Amino acid sequence: MIAPKSDRAFLSGLKRIAASDPDVGRAFATHGRPPFRRIEPGYAALLRILVGQQVSTQSAAAIWRRATDRLGPSPTAEALLGASDEELRGFGFSGSKIVYSRALAREIAEGRLDLDHVHRSPDDEAMAMLTRMKGIGPWTAQVYLLFALGRPDVFPAADLALLIAYQRIKGAEIRPDPKRMADLAEAWRPWRGAVAHLLWHVYKQPL
Repeated sequence: MIAPKSDRAFLSGLKRIAASDPDVGRAFATHGRPPFRRIEPGYAALLRILVGQQVSTQSAAAIWRRATDRLGPSPTAEALLGASDEELRGFGFSGSKIVYSRALAREIAEGRLDLDHVHRSPDDEAMAMLTRMKGIGPWTAQVYLLFALGRPDVFPAADLALLIAYQRIKGAEIRPDPKRMADLAEAWRPWRGAVAHLLWHVYKQPL
């Protein structure tokens, strides 16, 4: 596995960007150090991110709590495959999420997706391996690389919270769309992931 950057490295990188981007600097000074979220890499992490797609944070937490009560605190691909569709619906999985979580579990259980290989691969290659899976788009793969693998230069430009926070710190009249946001974030290389953590932190603060 490519060694994940430590929180100290993320903080150092964020400070470098804050020194070069006055708006990031003001947000950092106002809101302070963001929490650098980390989750254990593996199927359970991917499943948890899948669960969180297109639902509120509260709903995702409730679904995950019900799932882990039945499947264990860190569900394996085999545990998911052993659960019935009825059970998964009872946890709160939508029909599409049942399909996607099962497809991913089968790919891992049958050896077609080697997560250890994903973990050892550069960002672009890891993204390509993950996004060929049904139900895993760029946002899911980017969040996995950022939170589970600690990659410092990954930026989920389609994340609504990041778009809103960017608009807020820049005082922009128009919120950027994901493509524009990805272009704007190029200025923060090689620490786009550290800035993403700050933007999520800003988003959660009261106006």
